[in-house]
Amino acid sequence: MNEDLQKRIQAALANPQNMGEMAGADAIGTVGNADCGEMLRMWVKFKEENGRQVIDRASFQSFGCETAIAVASLATELIRGKTAAEALALKSEELAGELGPLPPMKIHCAQLVEGALRSALSPESAAPKPAAPVAGTTLLDSFTKPKDGVKLTFLD
Repeated sequence: MNEDLQKRIQAALANPQNMGEMAGADAIGTVGNADCGEMLRMWVKFKEENGRQVIDRASFQSFGCETAIAVASLATELIRGKTAAEALALKSEELAGELGPLPPMKIHCAQLVEGALRSALSPESAAPKPAAPVAGTTLLDSFTKPKDGVKLTFLD
């Protein structure tokens, strides 16, 4: 990884945005990559704006490398104010935002974020509204003890 990209990742990690669970989320998406062991969950909350449902807030938790955390942080800011369809139209490269092009060995980090976003916003995941988080549960607990309404998608 080049030094310039490493500096941009460190800058994003110095002040990560929207990290953590979101109570009352309208959608939750979870993905995992069996090859590298990374997992990422994204929460999305919508609001009504000018007659459209747009993303008000998004947050994430990650068991992943610094690049995945940096991309998720940038992506949760990027999708704010977009409709679900607009957010779903974004590609991995766009979600990486100001990090710029990622080297081949780190592209999977942006794909992990894209997968979590798709898992949360795709029409088939819209069926049941996620249950409120149970006090004392962690992201790790939810991976080992799946709840109804949470879909875990493993990336190829």
